[in-house]
Amino acid sequence: MSEKNHNIQTACGKETCCCRHKTTPRNEKELRQLQNRLKRMMGQLGGISKMLEENRYCGDILVQVAAVESALQSFGYLVLQDHLETCVVEEIQKGNTGIMAEAVGLIKKLK
Repeated sequence: MSEKNHNIQTACGKETCCCRHKTTPRNEKELRQLQNRLKRMMGQLGGISKMLEENRYCGDILVQVAAVESALQSFGYLVLQDHLETCVVEEIQKGNTGIMAEAVGLIKKLK
């Protein structure tokens, strides 16, 4: 891989490109829904920042932190579902059963 691909070293020592792209593009509706979720979370984070500036009660801030964590977790599961239904299926159809190890690793990272 060229330097242009911005290679990174993984924990197992294999070289991986950090700028891969999906083979199957997300449809407009999926993309819009994911972007809307991200924008809501960014708004929630801005709200938390404002709460800090206003010296708001810690418990109220923590409730908002929990809401953002939950929203991010749900977002991750949606992306994972899409990954399993598209990228993983496509790789298995190509004969790359090694993709399962990556999928399991991603599932573990999401908790």
